[in-house]
Amino acid sequence: MSTAAPSAIASAAAEPSATGSAAADQPAAAAAPTARDRILAVAGRLFYRDGYRAVGVDRVIAEAGVAKATFYKHFPAKDDLIVAWIEHAAAQLRAALPPASGPEPLYAYADLMIDIAAREGCMGCTFQSGAAEFFDPGHPAHRAALAVKRDVLAELESRAAAQGLSDPRAAAERLFLLIEGVWASIRMFGPAAPLAHARAAVRRLA
Repeated sequence: MSTAAPSAIASAAAEPSATGSAAADQPAAAAAPTARDRILAVAGRLFYRDGYRAVGVDRVIAEAGVAKATFYKHFPAKDDLIVAWIEHAAAQLRAALPPASGPEPLYAYADLMIDIAAREGCMGCTFQSGAAEFFDPGHPAHRAALAVKRDVLAELESRAAAQGLSDPRAAAERLFLLIEGVWASIRMFGPAAPLAHARAAVRRLA
């Protein structure tokens, strides 16, 4: 999923397993989130709300309810956790994208990003934040965020070609800049961000 993922992972609560003869007639219980899942869910929520640098490992451990040894088994360093979250958020977003085989796949992508940006509680793009907080191009978090944005641009170009636009690369670059501006506006203005004409701008720029 792209430009902006949901702010945090929605971990499904595990249902108690059925016992006795009626168990076969009941749907399988949802798998309980693993310790790694819980750590990522908590870290993603905190990183998104408070910033990557402001959130310490001890806070993540405490709120995830795991032992330090468990945390460091999965994430030897904070940078490993940040990269894992960025990659997880990107996978979430890819999974939520509208089909690329629709009648206007490029517009559908842009419209989804605008819809996400307009949702209550959206505070911008977690990938933009990662690249901004870790400005050094050699930092693992910056590289991970940049990889996501490059994938976004490639996805936009592919969708522009599928939509039959005459210059898919140019259309992709124009919409990429527009969408990035949407995320920046949400970060700056919050719910007052000027998004009313965003969809019309998508059609004009493409």
